[in-house]
Amino acid sequence: MSDAPRNPYEDDIVISWPELHRDARYLSEVLHSIKPWKGIIAVTRGGLVPAALIARELDIRLIDTVCVVSYGASGGAAEQIQGNLQVLKGVSGDGDGFLMVDDLVDTGKTARMVRSMLPKAHFATLYAKPAGRPIVDTFVKEFKQSKWIFFPWDIDYKFSTPVKDRKSPASA
Repeated sequence: MSDAPRNPYEDDIVISWPELHRDARYLSEVLHSIKPWKGIIAVTRGGLVPAALIARELDIRLIDTVCVVSYGASGGAAEQIQGNLQVLKGVSGDGDGFLMVDDLVDTGKTARMVRSMLPKAHFATLYAKPAGRPIVDTFVKEFKQSKWIFFPWDIDYKFSTPVKDRKSPASA
């Protein structure tokens, strides 16, 4: 057993606001090259911020939402245990000519549900994991399935006491 401190980022990916914005702009360029879009359907809640950024870049004014909730949050922790999915709000039509936008496709459970609701929509996400990747049409980056992704709206930036000024467990 090593006394070396655990690397807190070995299983986590922290996405900053500038990185998210850069990736959304890149995704917008890719989507712009495909065809003109009638509008955007954001998958709430994660797809709201990327959808707003893409709408600005592509000058799209028609934005709607598909609202899906997954039950089973683990006691208020960041990680969600996907349980049963419930559609709180859908949209009419089959999605033809529309972009469907989400922040991440992880296991693919939510993605499969919204894809079945809007089979002709072009499904775009900023990030993908292997289990959900085949369900989306376009994405920017792929991460390992074992990585947990923290988005800028998930984390709180605050002062961290320098290591040399922290009390060691032996002196406490």
